Amino acid sequence: MQIRTRLTLLFLFIGGAIMIIASCAIYFSSARYRRDDFFQRLENKSTNTAKILVEIDEIDADLLRRIEKDNPINFPDEKIIILNYKNDTLYTSDEGGDIRINEDILSQIRLTGKIHFRQKPYDILGYLFTEKYDRFVVIAAATDPLGLLKMRNLRLILIVVCLTSLLIFSIAGWVYSGKALEPISSVVRSVEEVSINSLNLRVDEGNGTDEIARLARTFNNMLTRLEDAFSLQKDFISNASHEIRTPLTSIYGQLQVLLLKERKKIDYKSTIASVLEDIRNLSDLSNNLLLLARTSSGITDKSVDFIRMDEILWQVAEDIKKLNKEFAVNIKIGIDSATVDAEQMLVLGNESLLRTAVLNIVENSCKYSDYHSADVLLDCIDNKVTLTITDRGMGIPPEDLDKIFEPFYRGNNSKTIPGHGIGLSLVKKIIQNHKGTITISSDYNVGTKVIVKLPLAPYTEPATGF
Repeated sequence: MQIRTRLTLLFLFIGGAIMIIASCAIYFSSARYRRDDFFQRLENKSTNTAKILVEIDEIDADLLRRIEKDNPINFPDEKIIILNYKNDTLYTSDEGGDIRINEDILSQIRLTGKIHFRQKPYDILGYLFTEKYDRFVVIAAATDPLGLLKMRNLRLILIVVCLTSLLIFSIAGWVYSGKALEPISSVVRSVEEVSINSLNLRVDEGNGTDEIARLARTFNNMLTRLEDAFSLQKDFISNASHEIRTPLTSIYGQLQVLLLKERKKIDYKSTIASVLEDIRNLSDLSNNLLLLARTSSGITDKSVDFIRMDEILWQVAEDIKKLNKEFAVNIKIGIDSATVDAEQMLVLGNESLLRTAVLNIVENSCKYSDYHSADVLLDCIDNKVTLTITDRGMGIPPEDLDKIFEPFYRGNNSKTIPGHGIGLSLVKKIIQNHKGTITISSDYNVGTKVIVKLPLAPYTEPATGF
């Protein structure tokens, strides 16, 4: 069921309920008023009749019946019965005995002073009439066809008004809900126009203050993120294609030149070594691209364990030495043994990914350091394992600091140094997946400092997934 239909039904239900309650209140209050007015008039009329009989000596029952018979103010089907204290009938206009009076009714009248009851088709009033020397029981009965006709007319009018109101409420609810939902329909139409080729389109936010505007802003923010993601993906594919094509072109060119004519053995060895280097770079690039894609989508190795960061550092130092014998890593453990045991320098995560992240940072520090060395400080601060990697070299220009975590981005001062621009974006994803943070500060032509903070692992069994 559409929201517009539900709103219309709700509008109809609320309006209909109000009309029905109001109509019932009007009808029943009118019915009560008719009844009370009828009995009051009947009491006044029967009291006058009783006074004439009791207070005027010249009037007897027969004469009173003749007088009352032609009285123009008589009620329809009027019957009046007057009894003395012995319950003897002094006067009655009920010659046919239509009104049935018994001892229980008379006792109730004398006990309560006044009662109302009904004997179809009559409405009957019984009450005590007190004369200065005696107490009489007066029973008056009549019908009220005019009052009942008015009530039937009122009931018909109220039914017609209710049905008409329901129709009006239905139309008004449909129109109102349509106007209320029009901004949402506009948002839907705008979103339907958005495609992969028109992510730059935005939804009109209207007055900017109501819930529809919030919905439109949410869509616009989502479209902005999608546009950025597609743009990043497009740049990623373009850059990846370029990075892959470069070593492939180099390999193709070298082998093509090699086949042009016979070469000396040393030339073959030199070309093969160069091709192997290009293949190694291509393999590293492919591995980094796969790892970046995996970490970007939140997919990580399910093998999670407690990891000692000092052991990671020593392994990284050995790996760095294997990569380039000129690189040097100076490790310092800055733990205060009085407060934290070295065995407690643990983080919960994936050892392979963390080693890759630390290796990338330390390798970059060695690459860009004037002396190809990096200083690494391991510490525990505020329940976080903190790695501080410092180098003394060219530094990073201020305009490049905000972009260094973007895939394939390389600063202007790093064009002469081998690399693909993937490492730091990969590092950031890995650190974020481990609920950590990474910050970089740099003084141009002085050096760079990288600070990595990872949550200290709790002393519990490791989880089965990460």
